[in-house]
Amino acid sequence: MASEHSMDLGVNFDFQEMKNAVDQAKREALNRYDLKDAGIEIDLGDESLKVTAQSENQVVAVFDIVIKKMVGRGLSSRILDKQKMEEIGGMRVRQEAKLVKALDSENAKSLSKKIREAFPKVKPLIQGETLRVVSKSIDDLQAIRKMLSEDESVKVPLDFGNFR
Repeated sequence: MASEHSMDLGVNFDFQEMKNAVDQAKREALNRYDLKDAGIEIDLGDESLKVTAQSENQVVAVFDIVIKKMVGRGLSSRILDKQKMEEIGGMRVRQEAKLVKALDSENAKSLSKKIREAFPKVKPLIQGETLRVVSKSIDDLQAIRKMLSEDESVKVPLDFGNFR
């Protein structure tokens, strides 16, 4: 039996599932009575999701549809980092949501601090875009996983992998 156990925290999601969720949201937005003739545009790029509509309420409604479809496909709503809504002229409004694809150093540091405060015997190590957590007790790792999954202040969609 190993003397130390570890797990890796990172950000990982299936981009194809994201595409499928956006396609379903487009179809639903085009068929909904209140959004049918609003000229809704939903553009998914490699780095962001852009929603354009005639009013702020319509943009919010479309994002709600997208998030509902994402959750239905097993994706976290934390993937979307919504930016400020902007007017683009022609009585239209656009909101962009950047896709969170990696664990940046700021989030890794805050997660490391939370883990150290709650579990002093555990060693979190930042390794590029992942955070490795090492402990002698596998129960501590499971408790950390539960704590971070339920924590609403965590702004990134965590993927728990390499659990040994």
